[in-house]
Amino acid sequence: MEIDPKKLRVAIFSDSLPERNGAGAYYHDLAAQLGNRVGSLVLYQPKPRSWYQKFALPLPGDKTQKLIFPNIFRLYGQYRQQRPHLVIAVTPGPFGLLGLWLAKRNHAGFLTAFHTHFEGLMQLYGDTIFFRTAYWYLELINKIMCKRSESVLINNEGLVPTIRRLGAPRHDLMGTPVSEEFLHAALAPARGSLRRILFAGRLAPEKNLSVVLEAARAHPDLEFVVIGDGPLRKHIEKESAGMGNFRMTGWLDRVALRKEVDESDLLILPSHMETFGTVALEAMARGRPALVSASAGIHEWQELAPALFKLRDGDKIGQTLAELRKLPAAEWQQKAKAARAAAEALNNKTIDQWVGFVQTYSQVKNDEF
Repeated sequence: MEIDPKKLRVAIFSDSLPERNGAGAYYHDLAAQLGNRVGSLVLYQPKPRSWYQKFALPLPGDKTQKLIFPNIFRLYGQYRQQRPHLVIAVTPGPFGLLGLWLAKRNHAGFLTAFHTHFEGLMQLYGDTIFFRTAYWYLELINKIMCKRSESVLINNEGLVPTIRRLGAPRHDLMGTPVSEEFLHAALAPARGSLRRILFAGRLAPEKNLSVVLEAARAHPDLEFVVIGDGPLRKHIEKESAGMGNFRMTGWLDRVALRKEVDESDLLILPSHMETFGTVALEAMARGRPALVSASAGIHEWQELAPALFKLRDGDKIGQTLAELRKLPAAEWQQKAKAARAAAEALNNKTIDQWVGFVQTYSQVKNDEF
């Protein structure tokens, strides 16, 4: 018999600070909507500016991303009070391991959500002792978590060979939710032409930011805005010095990001690696199409295709933008409407999917209900 999801309690363990990266944003947005469909949903994650963050360790190649250790006493007390039926571990760090331990100790269901292809990242960041050690750690922890999961959740089928190698007994494909800020704020109408182009994300090697600089040089009459922080920030500032059509904002909160999206005409995401590409979906929710590298996982969702442009390997982005500039206003308006509709549909489908995961994988005592 299917259990009413309103009776089920869910715990999500994440090492990410709220909204600071893709995983942090994903579960912040998910909790805001899924929390209304289940008995309780609690995010077990670091608190911004907590005293114990001074013990955090920078991640390989990016000092802006840190491995944060949990306040075990606080989280254990919170867990005992909630008594979840299902635990989801988001990342292979201390928070994820704590979630695994608590789930198994208390006979709760356990899922791993696999968001990042760490093997590919290690290849991009270099082959040194430090990186090999980091990769060994991530591989080990991912194996521990995947093998002990009822299922491993992924957001594109390209990750299946990786999670199978890590020992996942089965997998489920999960969609991506959209922030309520992007869904419910009044829409700014699309201009119907290409004047302002936006990139948002970590300023890191995997994002292929040289392509953004190349595009700005090729089209000096277009405005380019880069939002985010990361290890390449100083390099990009140096390379873009003197470019009157290139602006960097640093990291922005979701309200400020939404406003920048609303003032833009196209989002570009030329990443070497992108397991999904959430920011492209957020732009679509605001009625803005996106130009995304062909390898990004977002292209696997066929319902999003009408509002996406593909940047294929070997394409010259300057030429691609020149072709997009030729599109008539009516086509831009059509893309804008398709983008909004597709993002809303995927968001609704995703929340329904997660309700199904909660019902399927929660562990409930026979005499509880």
